Amino acid sequence: MRIAAAQLNQVVGDFRGNADRIIAAAQQAAGLGARVLVTPELSLSGYPPEDLLLRAAFHDGCDRALAWVCGATAGLDLYLLVGHPRRRDGLRYNGASLLHRGRVVGAYDKHDLPNYDVFDEERYFEPDNRPLVFEVDGVRFGVLICEDFWYRYAPECAHAAGAQAILAMNASPFHMNKQHARVDKARENVSRLGLPMLAANLVGGQDELVFDGLSFALDGQGGLAAQAPAFREDLLVAELSAGDSPTFAPGTIQPTSPLEEQIYAALVLGVRDYLGKNGFPGAIIGLSGGIDSALTLAIAVDALGAERVRTVMMPSPYTAEISLVDARDMAGRLGVRYDEIPITRCFDAFLGTLADEFRGLPQDTTEENIQARIRGTLLMALSNKYGSIVLTTGNKSEMAVGYATLYGDMAGGFAVIKDIYKTLVYRLSRYRNSLAPVIPERIITRPPSAELKPGQIDQDTLPPYEVLDAIIEAYMERDLSPREIVDLGYEEVDVRRTVAMLKRSEYKRRQAPVGIRVTKRGFGKDWRYPITSRYADEW
Repeated sequence: MRIAAAQLNQVVGDFRGNADRIIAAAQQAAGLGARVLVTPELSLSGYPPEDLLLRAAFHDGCDRALAWVCGATAGLDLYLLVGHPRRRDGLRYNGASLLHRGRVVGAYDKHDLPNYDVFDEERYFEPDNRPLVFEVDGVRFGVLICEDFWYRYAPECAHAAGAQAILAMNASPFHMNKQHARVDKARENVSRLGLPMLAANLVGGQDELVFDGLSFALDGQGGLAAQAPAFREDLLVAELSAGDSPTFAPGTIQPTSPLEEQIYAALVLGVRDYLGKNGFPGAIIGLSGGIDSALTLAIAVDALGAERVRTVMMPSPYTAEISLVDARDMAGRLGVRYDEIPITRCFDAFLGTLADEFRGLPQDTTEENIQARIRGTLLMALSNKYGSIVLTTGNKSEMAVGYATLYGDMAGGFAVIKDIYKTLVYRLSRYRNSLAPVIPERIITRPPSAELKPGQIDQDTLPPYEVLDAIIEAYMERDLSPREIVDLGYEEVDVRRTVAMLKRSEYKRRQAPVGIRVTKRGFGKDWRYPITSRYADEW
């Protein structure tokens, strides 16, 4: 028997568009002889709908879209699982409907509701404990929704109800090494019961989240039988044997890419979908001649095409000539529009305006930040005039310790590398150049500098990035105490300094644009620290 998983790129609230993509997948699956098609979690509404779920009209729209799917697939001899929010007895559920010949013939509501990392499903949904098992051509299928197969309870309920195979509907967002975790959990909680499993995962960008697809089939022993590609739509068709112990025959396995390739693809898809789904005609990037803006530019061009990307170099009195040369070089390599708007006159005007106020006071970061804020103002003016969105170029290391100017280089609409540590910026730049040398070598090898004062380099203010990034990762992503980080071998002075900067910068991060999440914990949905706090870490 052929069964299929539709790996779809849905849009939250696009009921008709989402329905049409489900219908197209159903028609394709039926045309290939599939008897069952499973779609991703909340495939009809898009995931995550967040507080739209609190609106009755949102649910009404989902209901109408479900009726549309029923009517459009009535002529197909196909069992179709559609994910959507369900209302029952005045409560909301993360559910699914089983359609056949234009009728709803079964329903399932999610058992385990995730409420950690980027998930807060307990805010919106009630859990349920009833299995759904249905039979097609002598095989009994059990249904699970994403988090359900990360624990034992729901798979055991399906097994106890007679399921011989599992269909899983997923909206599992990408982060580093996520696919290994998914497959391991499926083996732990489903394969131990001797059940083959087909999982359909969402694909595409939704605000800060990127869904990577990689829908997969496991045979009854937990072996990987088939796997869809990452970061693009696909219809995964798998052959399931009949009998008392059905299993998936070996099929096409799209390999999981090396880590740098995965991350780069996630960033490209995140940019493409953020601009595309929100209707922005193009992007504007402040190009500095440094590695962060260079990597952001490469990602933007790969996502949108050179014709939709504009770069602006805004030299100050402290901009090195090689920065101008390298910026021009990279823009030329990628074929994007490149403009230079010097900010010296603007800077002088600011200093003149503030001369009386600043008389007798030494120059400090105030004057540095004025330059950054002039640049932010110019970029936002161009954005307002032409409708293109400003892509900010700050990385995770900078966001963590506040090495960024509020209303300056933080000004913009989408933060492409917000969750990319500086050390990873270099790795991704090397990866991109392995495909084609679009980033000039000097940009990669030069010591990084904000170029806001003479002779400035980042390490004047920060520990070496390999040290800084390791401390941030340990404190932020693993919740280690400063003492535990010191015990790992890092200098206490560096740990104290880094943690103090991280805490002081929370007010800045609250005002930063949304950016693509690629780590287990980014500065977004899954980082919720108070700005006002007198908590002191124990040493």
